[in-house]
Amino acid sequence: MSARPVLAALAASLAAVVVVGGCTSTATPQGAPGQPGPITVSASDTACDLSSATAPAGTISFTIRNAGSKVTEFYVYGAGDRIIGEVENIGPGLTRPLTVEVPQGGTYTTACKPGMVGDGIRAPFTVTGNAAAAVEGDAALAAAVQGYQRYTTSQTEALVAKTGEFTEAIKRGDVPAAQALYPVSRTYWERIEPVAESFGDIDPKIDGREDDERDPGVEFTGYHRLEKDLWVTGLQPDSAAMADRLMADVRDLQGRVGTVSLTPLQLANGAKELLDEVATGKVTGEEDRYSHTDLWDFRANVDGSQAAVAALRPVIDQRDPVLGQTLDQRFAALDALLENYRSGDGFKLYTELTPDDTKKMTEAVDGVSEPVSQVAGIIAA
Repeated sequence: MSARPVLAALAASLAAVVVVGGCTSTATPQGAPGQPGPITVSASDTACDLSSATAPAGTISFTIRNAGSKVTEFYVYGAGDRIIGEVENIGPGLTRPLTVEVPQGGTYTTACKPGMVGDGIRAPFTVTGNAAAAVEGDAALAAAVQGYQRYTTSQTEALVAKTGEFTEAIKRGDVPAAQALYPVSRTYWERIEPVAESFGDIDPKIDGREDDERDPGVEFTGYHRLEKDLWVTGLQPDSAAMADRLMADVRDLQGRVGTVSLTPLQLANGAKELLDEVATGKVTGEEDRYSHTDLWDFRANVDGSQAAVAALRPVIDQRDPVLGQTLDQRFAALDALLENYRSGDGFKLYTELTPDDTKKMTEAVDGVSEPVSQVAGIIAA
């Protein structure tokens, strides 16, 4: 899992996108003549300093520089820790942009997370006025969001079905069947991970890892707890109960996903975040440390990124045809590389990879990440 999500801003703030639909903008846009440009964020190991703690409603841009010694993340939260946008895997000395759409004024929260753990260094952030949603009056953007929401719905339905098969195998004690179904059921989670992770309370239950920081009394549950039972300890007295709990949490996710309204920028940022997930958790073999089925997740994250980009593709082609061609070429190269590691209906285990293999994968992911990182700017233009 990660404490690093994304695509969705949830219920209230996402619903806010709908609520403000048709309203008259009351805020002068950031970057308009006479207005300041991106808000700069200086992230260190002990501080998260913003050049401004306020911005007008609409499209808000940040430029985050990691001045510390640890890899860090930057988040913008709505009420209830709903993630409006985030950028992760910012290495020491690096600078990364983040552009979010916040059409409704109010109090939000920013956070830097040195070491990418915990709640981070937080501060209030005020958005003034209100603004029309980007999809208003732009049929192509509206179609992109509708198309991606249909994709998210279909993947969630498959997630429920396959997780049901996985958990039933555990409950009847069929370890080989459960081991075979583990990476398959996770595929649908990993394809929509930014949306799923945006529900801050569900993500730790479904995809938390054993050494993640938790509030006192919060158990290690979900896919990775069952992964450990299947590959390390053997089924435990409470494995069946854990399977039931995972199923209940996945159904809870399904119910919430249906309420989410996305913005075009959330699709763009989510496409990049999925590639960041590959770079930080899959290429390293950190995610599925017991089963070593990381390449299944790798493929699914790339699938999800491609789906978000594909939904936005008509807009990208209209505004920057060269970028669309570059995305095609880079994704094709990554797809071709991954095919080299196919094994049967799945992929080789992470433990079968050589350092040269992971180096090639890292380079291919970096090659895609660079043009994908430009999509948000194109959409926001």
